[in-house]
Amino acid sequence: MTDTATNAPLCGVILAGGRGRRLGGRDKGLVTVRGHPLVEHVIAALAPQVNGIVINANRNRSLYERYGYPVVDDFLPDYPGPLAGILAGLHHVRGDIVVVPCDALSLPPDLVVRLRQALAKEMAEVSIAHDGERLQPLYALLKRTLNVSLEQHLRQGRYKVEDWMREQRFAIADFSDAPQGFCNLNTAEDLQALESTDTDVRPGPGRR
Repeated sequence: MTDTATNAPLCGVILAGGRGRRLGGRDKGLVTVRGHPLVEHVIAALAPQVNGIVINANRNRSLYERYGYPVVDDFLPDYPGPLAGILAGLHHVRGDIVVVPCDALSLPPDLVVRLRQALAKEMAEVSIAHDGERLQPLYALLKRTLNVSLEQHLRQGRYKVEDWMREQRFAIADFSDAPQGFCNLNTAEDLQALESTDTDVRPGPGRR
């Protein structure tokens, strides 16, 4: 698939670089759910929507590399958060990217299409999914030109994803008809619920 607005390849960046503190320090992307590590679920859903994939991870690099995609560390040290992973993706790809968290168990099959349409319609630099109740800033399409702004933002010690995105020319992609597409796993309780039922955890803002 290509980005029709620029006729350029579009790469997916899976954010798996967090500490997993709310899961007792476990590497969230490698937590097994429904028989497979979370990152495998995300790869399966994202790969048909993009030209390539990059995984942002700061631990267990060899385990992530077995999936056959490039693995990149955070651009800055000491786990400064998802923005550092996004910046690492922008620097590695040197093109437009779609970012998703590594616990996106029910990734919408038309995520990229809707993000791309919103971006083109508003002539924006970043488009962000909205599940009908809240923005989901870790499900977003970003223009490659944002790498300079993002690096400056991080160098200032500012790490909140939504704050930075709102400072850019942004568009909102409406997913109010599919809020289940933004379910994620944040706590041990979420994991237990997933293992004991066939239902997804509630939608919530992505965390690392």
